[in-house]
Amino acid sequence: MDRTIGFKERRYIEELRILTRATALDCIIDEKFERIVYVIRPGDMGFAIGKKGENIRRMQNVLGKRIEMVEYAENRDDFITNIFRPINISRIEKDQKSGLLNIVLMKKSDLGTAIGKKGANIEKARLLIRKYWDEELGELKAEDGDQ
Repeated sequence: MDRTIGFKERRYIEELRILTRATALDCIIDEKFERIVYVIRPGDMGFAIGKKGENIRRMQNVLGKRIEMVEYAENRDDFITNIFRPINISRIEKDQKSGLLNIVLMKKSDLGTAIGKKGANIEKARLLIRKYWDEELGELKAEDGDQ
């Protein structure tokens, strides 16, 4: 499990702390989607976002990249639920053959949002699940079995 934080990441974490008073446990610089994904300490999400999202907007202006935030959780399933928030997840299943994690959403209409524009949301989930739980993401499915 690779949970090292480099110089650039530490700089971004410190910038978040200075601008928002929130504590980030980690951040991932995603060059492919030109964004920074922060993993925020539980309970600090309100500070990090700010009133009407003003802290995120300020961070985006200062850093010149899109900012995304995920609240950390000790439990894998809770953490994955936080990654996909506000989408409601029904359950997370581990495929016995492949060992991949399959995520079952409550509503089929949420599949597009879960995947995100050009796959950005699903890629964020892959990066975080790989880094924190050393597991791989499989399929997204809807509760009713339709895909």
